[in-house]
Amino acid sequence: MIGALVVLGLLLGFLFILWWSQERILFQPPRLDEAPMEAGRVSYRAADGQQLVGFVVGDPRTAPGVLICFHGNADLAVWQLEWAREVERHTHHAVFLAEYRGYMSLGGSPTYSNTKLDAQAAYDHLVSAFGVEHERIAYFGHSLGSAIATELAEVHPPKALVLQSPFSSAQAMARLIVSTPVVLAWKAISRIHFDTRQAVSHLDVPVSVAHGKRDRIVPFRMGVDVYEAARRKGQFLLLDQAGHNDVADVGGDKYWSWLKAALSY
Repeated sequence: MIGALVVLGLLLGFLFILWWSQERILFQPPRLDEAPMEAGRVSYRAADGQQLVGFVVGDPRTAPGVLICFHGNADLAVWQLEWAREVERHTHHAVFLAEYRGYMSLGGSPTYSNTKLDAQAAYDHLVSAFGVEHERIAYFGHSLGSAIATELAEVHPPKALVLQSPFSSAQAMARLIVSTPVVLAWKAISRIHFDTRQAVSHLDVPVSVAHGKRDRIVPFRMGVDVYEAARRKGQFLLLDQAGHNDVADVGGDKYWSWLKAALSY
């Protein structure tokens, strides 16, 4: 009896620690003491007053479309500038690289609820500062950013939703990295409710997915699940030799053709 109580106590203690620290596990801002000054840097605020930054490549006022991009959990918007320039070159879309609070030396803490505020702020800034009509806006998300982009799409449907290396849901990811008792208690302990697979099943926007078969962080099967669940299917790209962070590099021309087609709706 005493042994069982000890085990139960340890399990409850573990669940409490996970409940308390789960967002620190999910969000892993890389260290960046001072961000280099880059052309196209913009500043704006979220609804709660949090200062945010982003980077604009191209001219949102005259481009045929604008792609708002949300990066993964251990990445930075400023690190995506070269990719964004390639996006503009291949698709002629302007690109808005949105940053999250707590990243790139910004104040505040990244949390599930705060990502909603930060994504909304990026959308609002694009519309108000550049006068971009909603029908010209598309969203791109990589890894964690795919879930953030999808949740924004539920509030402001884009012309296209483009997901790279997406996970199907936070709960599905939990099954991969934590023990069975945690998964069983998920609804009670989780503050992170990303469910991309469920969301795309009722979104009336074309959903395009790219994934690498060698992805050791988010299994490619999750990308397949998201695409198959989409109410409106866009373009699908599965690359045999790509991992989690090298889909564009490995895909080459196939990748840019996929992205161009995904934004053509």
